[in-house]
Parts: sequence; structure tokens; C-alpha cells
Amino acid sequence: MREITFPDNEIIVSKTDTKGKITYGNNLFLKMAGYAEKELLGAPHNIIRHPDMPKIVFKLLWDTVQKGQEIYAYVINKSKNGDYYWVFANVTPSYDARGNIIGYHSVRRKPSPNALQIIKPIYKQLLHAEKNGGMASSGELFNNLLAQNGGRYDKFILSI
Repeated sequence: MREITFPDNEIIVSKTDTKGKITYGNNLFLKMAGYAEKELLGAPHNIIRHPDMPKIVFKLLWDTVQKGQEIYAYVINKSKNGDYYWVFANVTPSYDARGNIIGYHSVRRKPSPNALQIIKPIYKQLLHAEKNGGMASSGELFNNLLAQNGGRYDKFILSI
């Protein structure tokens, strides 16, 4: 399949409930994903998960937002027709009036080509480790890579 992109000045927005089911997607989200709104609303957000995306990165993402913290991440997504697209995502919890997490809000921008040159080989290594040794192997490699780059994912991601 082929890589698709979107303009630098546009953003992809989606919202999910606490279980990861899509509750909102802007027009660019629908266009890039290649689904009609009725197909996406209520569907699990991982409907657009690309098989080349390491599970360990999603584990970190979910662990972080479920603790009430925001996270930035480079993500490769898959369109309905099999095409793919990279995003630089900022995912934050959404709260009700009592301060309870009621869902998650993701705003995604077009990633810089320089950042992708760094991320793609790292994700390839993580995916290889995951396929050969499971999440534990991928997690160990992930932690080692982070230790070599300042020790914290958020600092590393924002530095590239």
C-alpha cells in the first residue's frame, strides 16, 4: 500500500471514551482513515492501528493517559483501504465536572521528516523484538533505547 499525507496546516482530531471507542472524529480524521462517520463512531480506535506500530508504544500511551497525563507520540495509522499515514499525536484525558476521566482527546499534526528518520528505525527494532520475544522483549529494548536518549519518552519525543 502507499503512504498518504495531509497538509502541514491541518490537524486530525478524534475523541474516545475511556474504553477507546471513537466518539468523535473531524473531517480530516474521516478522510485519512477512509471510513464514513457511521463506520467509526462507536468503533474501537485501534481500527486504524497499523501492524507496523509497536505495541509497547501504545502500552505507554494508554498507561500515561489513564493516569491523567498527556503524551506525545509518533504513530503510524492504517486507512481502511490499507494505505498508511504518520502523525505526531498529542493525547490528553478529558474530564467531567467532578474531575473524573471520561475519555481521551487526540490532536495529530503532520510529523517532521527529520523526526520520522529517527523514529522509523526505532519502531522497526521494537517491532522485531516484539515479534521474536513478545512485549517483554520489546519493552526491555524500549527502556534501553530511552536510557540512551535521556531516560524519558516525553523528553526524547519532544527533542526530535
